[in-house]
Amino acid sequence: MKRIFGGALLASAFLLGACTTAPPTRPGAWAPPEAIVAPSSFSGVHGLAVDQQGRLLAGSVVGNTLWEVDRQTGAARVLIKSVEGQADDIAIGPKGELAWTNYLMGMLRMRESDSAPMRVLAKDLPGLNSLDFDRRNGKLYASQVFLGDALWEIDVAGQKPPRLIKKDMGGFNGFEVGPDGMLYGPLWFKGQVVKIDPANGAMTVIADGFKIPAAANLDGKGNLWVVDARSGELVRVDLATGRKTVAKRLKPSLDNLAIAPEGTVYVSNMADNSVEAFNPATGELRLLTGGKLAVPAGLKIDGNDLWVADIFGFRQVDATSGAVRDIFRMQRDPDLEYPFAVGLSATHFALTSWFTGTVQLVDRKTLKTTGVLHGLKAPVDAIPMPDGSVIYAEIATGSVSRASGPKFENKEVIASGLVGPVQMTLGKDGALYVTEAAGKLTRIPLDASAPLRAVAEGLAMPEGVAQTPWGTFIVAESAARRLVEIDIASGTRRTVAENLPIGLEGGPGMPPPYVPTGVAVGSDGTIYMTADRNNALYRIRPQR
Repeated sequence: MKRIFGGALLASAFLLGACTTAPPTRPGAWAPPEAIVAPSSFSGVHGLAVDQQGRLLAGSVVGNTLWEVDRQTGAARVLIKSVEGQADDIAIGPKGELAWTNYLMGMLRMRESDSAPMRVLAKDLPGLNSLDFDRRNGKLYASQVFLGDALWEIDVAGQKPPRLIKKDMGGFNGFEVGPDGMLYGPLWFKGQVVKIDPANGAMTVIADGFKIPAAANLDGKGNLWVVDARSGELVRVDLATGRKTVAKRLKPSLDNLAIAPEGTVYVSNMADNSVEAFNPATGELRLLTGGKLAVPAGLKIDGNDLWVADIFGFRQVDATSGAVRDIFRMQRDPDLEYPFAVGLSATHFALTSWFTGTVQLVDRKTLKTTGVLHGLKAPVDAIPMPDGSVIYAEIATGSVSRASGPKFENKEVIASGLVGPVQMTLGKDGALYVTEAAGKLTRIPLDASAPLRAVAEGLAMPEGVAQTPWGTFIVAESAARRLVEIDIASGTRRTVAENLPIGLEGGPGMPPPYVPTGVAVGSDGTIYMTADRNNALYRIRPQR
């Protein structure tokens, strides 16, 4: 009886609150943006190298930039700008040459010095990933991984076509050329580290039993140092015996490493933009630079929880404190497929990736994947619906569709002819509102009661969209680097915030939105926004 009586009291209190609490009214102004998750360098960090000047260099694929990191302070600055600076891996030649792989562009670039022009040594090699010089003779080798599986010798003069050394190895990722001219590196998909003779492609297994070995470097003392992306371990392998020793346990999503002349091992982590320095002699680990988010994109809010599609992770952020919690992390969680957007229902998340052509459905209670839509044409956003169906937008087809039934085999086109759909939200009126890269906010009635229509036009690359408690819409105009509030009833709009760090530039062949700016609005009218230029998450409070 006590439980029933207590429940009645709670119900009465809830009803009383519902009767007395009115939704917030439209504010007269907005406070300046405040970062609740601090900015960080890079946009996912990958290849590392220490050059002959002693500089630590770091590459970012999504950020299309090559960085320099101060080895004492951790301060980072862009050394080679977008888009030429897109770097998955970096190599230093015997004369100080700098070479790097443009992974998404399938190109390899090099320059002889900081003042020398950049030259393209190879192109049309999708997934060009790792590279290194033979310091004895200046020969340059590069591998394709993920979008290809091959090892090549690259002509440093740029005159001869690449020479194929070996194919179908199993993902010969971050490798290094040893003093003996052999290539030492991991096989990503086979859990092994191997050495390959570049003369004939002969391959020898050095050690196995890794989960996902991502990169390997020699220390000149008979050891091969390996980072394991899935386990987060930094492993020392004795070359003579193949014996493995875990030197340090780090976080998963490790990507690459570099060993300085004095022996310091630098390790990169793509999921938190971190570079850490490990001293093998003392076991000391020092964080040089890092962040809480990697490349924050799509954003949704539920109560005090912000859900962030972070490309190299999926994160929950406390809207009050800014505390970040990992839900999924790249490589640690094999189902995760580079999410650029997140959709939300009472029971499910929908994580969408135009890069992999997928929408991943995740149960909110168990955090288990319950289904994946494959083979979509550059999907940019998806919303899980209460009836179990999924509404998704494809930028490559300019359409919004609904998938339902077992394994989502039933597909129904809801709207077509959209010019670059980007992000979606369900309005309070039950209709779907979609931003279009062509500059529109479009209303799509899901009950087919009326044709779709543009409710706002002339927007500058609109991306994230969310509705306020008082009925207006907040839209991120990434090309103008501002947030705007749109009252579709009156047709008026006003700027919420401007000069924002949004609108990250994509490389050739990338979708126009590239990394969408996420927007969410809390029940009190507070706006939240992801920033793809500095990896921060901002809060903008209403002023009344």
